[in-house]
Amino acid sequence: MPAPLLDIYQALLDAFGPQHWWPGESPFEVMVGAVLAQNTAWTNVSRAIANLRDEGLLSLPAMAALPLEELARRIRPSGYFNQKALRLKHLVLHVERHHTDLETFFNQEAGALREELLGLKGIGPETADSILLYAAAKPIFVVDAYTHRILSRHHLVAEEADYHAIQELFMDNLPEAVPLYNEYHALLVRLGKEYCKKSNPRCDECPIQGF
Repeated sequence: MPAPLLDIYQALLDAFGPQHWWPGESPFEVMVGAVLAQNTAWTNVSRAIANLRDEGLLSLPAMAALPLEELARRIRPSGYFNQKALRLKHLVLHVERHHTDLETFFNQEAGALREELLGLKGIGPETADSILLYAAAKPIFVVDAYTHRILSRHHLVAEEADYHAIQELFMDNLPEAVPLYNEYHALLVRLGKEYCKKSNPRCDECPIQGF
């Protein structure tokens, strides 16, 4: 299995080039973006992030002090803004109360940090792992709907494979490296959006056709 996965990675990198993902000016901004990205397109997240940045709210103390209603108003472009505001407040207040600052929070061992994130309301495996990989620079592979679709269509996982099984496939068969996990996930997202679509996939033009 290592060879096919690495071959797929190289084919995607040759086709698309580096994706420079996750966009963000600080680990805190990346963490916020991971929550805002739930169930919406990145263009909507970008608008919400811009609102927060323009008002100097992209820091742990500023967001922790911001009233919930004000936070919801500023992240409205991301959709489900009331739910997401509540999730962000739970997250930033948890970090502030239990770890003082974000650096201390992120300096935990990856397993402990993941367990802590998953214990917070509204933080599922994909969001938690996005925070771990992209904000905290922990070597953990992020799985999303694109990843599942691509791998199942190429018969690398069963259609009923769950998040953990797909994540395990990558982490058991690839070198443990943050840059590799980062780029690979971003490339799979690009492939899923442009070629391996849910409906009317562009299989004949797919850069990993034949794998």
